[in-house]
Amino acid sequence: MATDLSFVEFVMDQTQFLGGMRHKKMFGEYALYHNEVVVAFLCDNQFFLKPHPQLRAMLEHVTEAPPYPGAKNYYLLTDELDQPQQLGQLIRTAAQVFPVAKKRAAKKKASNQAE
Repeated sequence: MATDLSFVEFVMDQTQFLGGMRHKKMFGEYALYHNEVVVAFLCDNQFFLKPHPQLRAMLEHVTEAPPYPGAKNYYLLTDELDQPQQLGQLIRTAAQVFPVAKKRAAKKKASNQAE
């Protein structure tokens, strides 16, 4: 089941005070960025925070689950979504501990030259 745009908009509303937030649609799901760092994935209308020991220490209860079949476990956030300040602290910290997403070079079109 793909993530509903209404869920994405809810998450963006909860985090707008941070500034530097954006999302990108990927295969019906979404990557969540803060200051160009991927911090989470929104999959099946659930919030999956990228795992890191520093983030685990900030969470009272940790539920781990894969965002999609075959993926490694991420931190599944539920109650934190209704607590913007706590969610904001987690996102800020994630943006500090993970690297900036690398921009991929555009692929060149294959030429149709006869040999």
